[in-house]
Amino acid sequence: MKNSKLIRRGIINALGVFAYIFLLAVFMNKANTWFGQTDHDIITPVIVLLMFVFSALVTGGLVLGKPIMLYLDGKKKEGINLIWYTGLSIFILMFLAFLTLMLIK
Repeated sequence: MKNSKLIRRGIINALGVFAYIFLLAVFMNKANTWFGQTDHDIITPVIVLLMFVFSALVTGGLVLGKPIMLYLDGKKKEGINLIWYTGLSIFILMFLAFLTLMLIK
């Protein structure tokens, strides 16, 4: 893969992670109105832990899926570069989120 394709793929991966986190945050923000605030002693921690494991699966797949495939195909440098580009893109999105939070304060 060319460097520009790796950069574009890293940005797309980061946007996928951002979109997933955004949708999960909206869900968690609205969960009380959708499901009520009743006290579910055992089911709530089970659901939270399942969401945690599922989130690790989704974000791990988005961040590590293609780089691991590239690495195993012998394109080690490209796989490592893709992880860096994805990580940098996630960092930039995180910085923009913090900046947005500061500006709407």
